[in-house]
Parts: sequence; structure tokens; C-alpha cells
Amino acid sequence: MDLRELLKDKLSEEELKFVPRSFDIIGSKGKAVAIVKIRREIESKDKLIAEAIMKINKNVKSVLKKLSGRIGKYRLYNLELIAGDENTEVIHKEYGYIIKVDPRKAYFSPRESTERQRIASQAKPNEIIMLMFAGTGVYGIAICKKQPNVGKVIAIEINPDAFYYMQENIRINKLSNKIIPILGDVEEKCKDYFGICDRVIMPFATEGWKHLETAIKCLKQNGILHFYFISSEERLFQDAIEILIKEVEKLGRKVEVLSKRIVGRFGVRLYKVCIDAKII
Repeated sequence: MDLRELLKDKLSEEELKFVPRSFDIIGSKGKAVAIVKIRREIESKDKLIAEAIMKINKNVKSVLKKLSGRIGKYRLYNLELIAGDENTEVIHKEYGYIIKVDPRKAYFSPRESTERQRIASQAKPNEIIMLMFAGTGVYGIAICKKQPNVGKVIAIEINPDAFYYMQENIRINKLSNKIIPILGDVEEKCKDYFGICDRVIMPFATEGWKHLETAIKCLKQNGILHFYFISSEERLFQDAIEILIKEVEKLGRKVEVLSKRIVGRFGVRLYKVCIDAKII
């Protein structure tokens, strides 16, 4: 049974049209949190929707309503608890590793597990990898589990709560010998690693482009960059590639685009894309 079927006796036909068809669930069989976006047309029915989500998904103990996109210095959604347990910290499992997180304190997307595996499968033995905007450390953990002979992953995060969860996740997954967690601004902390990285990952799609110069400076010659960007449907990869070329050439280097792909939808006719490129 889906949400609309469960709510058909409590909402009008017009209201049912706006009931969300999908939502994120973060957590495990024992305890999970649902994150849902509710249209303003049915905002007054948010608690009914939350209760229906919990009825269908017995492991969901809390429902959070998304009030904004990712905002502020710490790149967080504004989330409001509309039903269930006030404690929204959960343990999430994917591809054999564990992520501890409270989505109200640190960003985490369960939808991008496949993309994390794609990046992890490219890591090579002995590589030094820079993970900018590291969050809970999930990209670094995915890499180390997929490629246990990786050299080091340098994981930089500015949000103290996300940094706490990154440290916890490194400990839980027994990767303290592989991942170096660093609390601070990438613009300052990356300076210590200029010219020594084989690979740089920039998962912050909305504003990561502002830090391209710093990312490029981290890379050795022929290093690999994974650059995420939000693109319109009309200029799906064009803007991201043009921005990347401009920043690379400004530093007197060259770029070879290796691949370009859509990671997922971001909004109406907007997509999160990734450009994989060799920086020569």
C-alpha cells in the first residue's frame, strides 16, 4: 500500500494529487528516519502524511519535513520534526559499511550510494585522495572499503557536528589508519596538501565550483578530479565543463574530460551532474 492509497479516506481527491510519491529513509530495520518534502497545498495535512509514512514503514520512528534546500555555512537542510521520536540519530548501512548520522545536524543522502560506489571503484592502490566537503565521511569510507590498499583519504569538513559523525564513522568502520579527518574550511586546510593528491572529490554540487582553484592546486600532474555541479536541462554538462576549463587554464594547466554523467534530479528541469576529468 502506498501513501495515497492509505490517505484516500482522509484527504480530498485534489489534496491526494499533492501527496509525495517518494521520500528518503535513513537508518536500519531497527530505527530509521524519513525525510519528506510536502507541497504547500497540503502543508496543513503534514502530520497525517507523517503518520501514514510511519504506518507503512514500521522501522521509521521519526518523520522530518524539509523546509528548505541546503543553506548556510554548514550546507544543511532546514528540517522540522512532524512526528515520532525527538532523537533522530540513526545507524545507516550500505555496501557493507556503517554510517552514524543525525540528518538534522549533518547532511547525508541515501540516494547517492550508487554514485559513491562508482567513485570508490576508480580509486587505485596507494593513491592520496582529497575529499572536500567531507560531511560524515561517507565517500572516504566507501573508497577505503572498496579499495583497502588506498594510500590516504584526507577528509575536510567545516561543520563540527558532521565532523563528530565523521570521526565516529571512521572509528566504527575501523579506518583510522586510512582516513585523516580535518575540521575546518577547505580554502585554508587544503593548502597543506597542494600538489600531492592523485584524486580530488568535490561532492558539494551547489557551490563547490567556487573552490575549483583550490581543488586543482591539490592535484599532481595527471591527477583526477570529480567535480559535481547543478545544471539546467538545456545546458546539462556545458556550464560545468566551461567553468572547469576556465579555472584549469587560469592556473596554466590543461584538462581532459574523461566522463560526464547525471547523478540525479535536483529540481524542476535541474540535475546534479558529475564531470570526471584528468588535470594535466
